[in-house]
Amino acid sequence: MSIVILGVFVADTAYRADRQPKMGETILGRSFALGPGGKGSNQAVAAAMAGGDVHFITRLGRDAFADMARATWDKAGVTPEITEDPDSYTGAAYIFIEEASGNNAIIIAPGAAGRISADDVEARADLIGKAQIFMTQLEQPMEAALRGLQIAQDAGVRTILNPAPAAPLDGAMLALCDIITPNETEAEGITGIAVHDVASAEAAAKALRDRGVGTAIITLGENGALLHQNGQSTHVSALNAGPVVETTGAGDAFNGALAVALAEGRGLEDAVRFGCATAAISVTRPGTAPAMPPRAEIDALLAKG
Repeated sequence: MSIVILGVFVADTAYRADRQPKMGETILGRSFALGPGGKGSNQAVAAAMAGGDVHFITRLGRDAFADMARATWDKAGVTPEITEDPDSYTGAAYIFIEEASGNNAIIIAPGAAGRISADDVEARADLIGKAQIFMTQLEQPMEAALRGLQIAQDAGVRTILNPAPAAPLDGAMLALCDIITPNETEAEGITGIAVHDVASAEAAAKALRDRGVGTAIITLGENGALLHQNGQSTHVSALNAGPVVETTGAGDAFNGALAVALAEGRGLEDAVRFGCATAAISVTRPGTAPAMPPRAEIDALLAKG
């Protein structure tokens, strides 16, 4: 019941401050932290921590950030499928975190992971074809994501696309997605429908289905998630695991856990609830990959209701 994830690793450089500086302005921050990140890597860590058998396809440079990546995956139990790129650097991300709310703004420089190619994915076609779940995002080049989805679908492997960061997607790519998991902003970017509540999320989910997606799951932050399948919509409420410290990585926690639940054979609504529980725990602690909870914590929160 393996899960194969294609994506990017970057080192997160996180700055907490009362606000972002204006252009040309320097302000004092409240704290700084360096840690592992990248959507694909975060999702792989979340899935492994939640009990999944996870393989992660990516590119790294040969530098200190690559050493951080390997140590992160080793600790979480992720099996890396790495192409080393000596001509580039391991990626990094600037993350601004607003002190009062925990909301974030992010700039990513993917480095070697920005050179992930369709050939890199093709070289792992056997691995993808034997998986239960294949998942990717849009931080690496689009052609690599497209090839991964094609290989998986041809092999009968269930596909999940987390369309982040937001980018235009054509019908051919959407048709390869058994499941798509945008947040409100990403759903609007794909469908043109502004998502601001459950009703508008349902409208966007229907539009995604009309464009060829199998199942649409729109994550709604503190409002949980909207699941749309077979013409029916279900709103899954968020869970409360404690005070919110930082929302960075919550979507990755959701997606990694969703993949695990589906690989275990759970139904979609149950899998979405499992993802919501994982995300709820992740936002109660700082960081991205380090905030991903172990399976016992997820099960305990679900048991509380």
